[in-house]
Amino acid sequence: MSWTGGSRAVLAVCVLLLTGSAGCGSGDARESGASPSPVGRLLGDRDQEGRPYREVERQGAPDVGIEVQPGPAGGWDVRLTVRNFRFSPAGAAARAVAGRGLARLYVDGRLVARLRAPEYRLADHLVPRGTHQVTARLHADDGTVWAVDGTPVQSTADITASEPGPGSTPGADARRKARTHATDTRSRIGRRGSPGRAGEAS
Repeated sequence: MSWTGGSRAVLAVCVLLLTGSAGCGSGDARESGASPSPVGRLLGDRDQEGRPYREVERQGAPDVGIEVQPGPAGGWDVRLTVRNFRFSPAGAAARAVAGRGLARLYVDGRLVARLRAPEYRLADHLVPRGTHQVTARLHADDGTVWAVDGTPVQSTADITASEPGPGSTPGADARRKARTHATDTRSRIGRRGSPGRAGEAS
């Protein structure tokens, strides 16, 4: 009888553990996937699409540079250079992780792509004739904007496209113009600026 009673006691303990009736202590936080502490500080400022800024310390903060060059077969080749930042894969959890996330690409303040890699081909129809600003802005995976000193972490390149002249192959003149006028404004950290005003983004 004493052995049977002991078996019942062990069974009861196992049932309590399996049903979660017993306290799990710090294991609950690990199983729920909750971050032990918040990343940065949410500000009242938002971008033109209503996403709040997530302020982090300048030291070790993410940074981004952008270069835009005309593609050899048309379009525009965009290349990002990031520091203290890693692109998260598609399907990443929607939570802020230090130095992780994606880049949103804007042309004259209009969102054209969400990037999870440093290279992208920008189609010609997104850059009509004239001078345009192409901006890459870094976001956390929860959609918030990485920011330092109240300024979004972003970089902008100015490019100029022109119509092909007589006897030119399509896009040839635009490519020559772009090589002359393209500029790379790296490290917007510490400078106020936005690629557009509220309501301009599509």
